[in-house]
Amino acid sequence: MARYTGPKTKIARKFGQAIYGDDKAFEKRNYPPGQHGANRRRGKKSEYAIQLMEKQKAKYTYGILERQFRNMFKRATAAQGITGEVLLQFCESRLDNVVYRMGIAPSRSAARQLVSHRHITVNGEKVNIPSYQLKAGDVVGVREKSKSLEAIQNSLANSSNVYEWITWNNDTMEGTYVSVPARIQIPEQINEQFIVELYSK
Repeated sequence: MARYTGPKTKIARKFGQAIYGDDKAFEKRNYPPGQHGANRRRGKKSEYAIQLMEKQKAKYTYGILERQFRNMFKRATAAQGITGEVLLQFCESRLDNVVYRMGIAPSRSAARQLVSHRHITVNGEKVNIPSYQLKAGDVVGVREKSKSLEAIQNSLANSSNVYEWITWNNDTMEGTYVSVPARIQIPEQINEQFIVELYSK
């Protein structure tokens, strides 16, 4: 499946947020990209433009393409609960996202690669589908042969994030997706209501 492979700082500057994590280049130039990015006067954005920006921000943040994102929205609409919150919960429940949250990979794109290359297991079974939806209680681990990989070791050594809905054991290199996170527990600065309004037109 095609993925965005262009300059990530440019995307972060577009949204005014370091959506891909720590970014020194973004910190230096945290204004919109383009020749007149720092000085250009921009008119008031339309309601549609604001809604579209939020959808794009969510897609870039989680690394999801339009068709897949739209299908997730349809599932969220059919599910119980507030549609926008359920949509973000689906994004958070993806295997590549949880691998990233657990600190096994330094970014979601790196996590996606680890999953695709069969380095990750779910409940003891190898899973190579980044979009695999985890359920509460699922155990995510690093495959035995992959535990010595330098990329994984370095990522775990530098990881300091702690999330209430995830547990991680460094000794066994396994973690549990304890529960689906509530909206207040999801740190991403995304206004999911704008996405709902956009798709509902």
